[in-house]
Amino acid sequence: MRIANIVLAALLVLVVFPANAQTDDRFAKVEIAVTPIRDGLALLTGQGGNIVLSTGTDGSFIIDDQYAPLNDRIRAAIATLSDKPVRFVLNTHFHGDHTGGNERFGSDGAVIVAHDNVRLRMSHAQFLETFKRDLKPSPAAALPLVTFSDGMSLHLNGQDVRALHVAHAHTDGDAIVWFAQARVLHMGDIYFNGLYPFIDIDAGGGINGMIAGVEQALALIDDSAVVVPGHGPLSNRAELAAYGEMLRGFRAQVAALKQQGKTLDEVIAAKPTAPYDAVWAGQFISPELLIGFIYKTL
Repeated sequence: MRIANIVLAALLVLVVFPANAQTDDRFAKVEIAVTPIRDGLALLTGQGGNIVLSTGTDGSFIIDDQYAPLNDRIRAAIATLSDKPVRFVLNTHFHGDHTGGNERFGSDGAVIVAHDNVRLRMSHAQFLETFKRDLKPSPAAALPLVTFSDGMSLHLNGQDVRALHVAHAHTDGDAIVWFAQARVLHMGDIYFNGLYPFIDIDAGGGINGMIAGVEQALALIDDSAVVVPGHGPLSNRAELAAYGEMLRGFRAQVAALKQQGKTLDEVIAAKPTAPYDAVWAGQFISPELLIGFIYKTL
């Protein structure tokens, strides 16, 4: 798993940044892989967040759309499963590796759907303190046309699809998406499979919301469910539960040290992540970064 984590982490270097002319060359060799899930659903992977594609008589529907330079390749991958246009795009949150394709799909008539805060954040400049990066406002065609506060449903291709908001988790605009008939759950970036997660505390994220999101998901599904993480391979309920245990244990360790009056630097020096690093530490989010995310949001 350690080698897989390092490979995955290397693909996450651009995880929250919108692509531009200076980064386009980084996508030159990216290929979009298509992995069937079941009941007309497939996983599309390339670089950026995992895409779930639903195909059927009602047209195509995707959850997230990765980076703009990959749009033609994503469309070509979709075309291997359906000749129908993409009717809906549902964004799990606002980061550029999940929304970079919005402008093209929106310009072509797809209805973009997301939480209220996704549209709000995409409409305004953002600064990510963790990476010292400025994010420009998104073009009008990239913005969600339909937004929701707590949740909403779509009914197409024989699926009842429920998007559920999780407050202050990876960001302040996260949604998990449940395909009821197929029993497939897309977690967005609340779940990084095999890696310590990025918690965007500058955009309203926090450790308590991350844990609450995992607990909400576990209450929704049973062992028959397929779980799609925001990053990493397809997963299941048992692996999601183990991820939740890691987050709870990590939070408890950091909270105990903070309650003793220790500064962030002192907590980092105490290495509270040691029991988890062998499994979860990759090259994207270091243990020290995750300690900081947790410490600052407790």
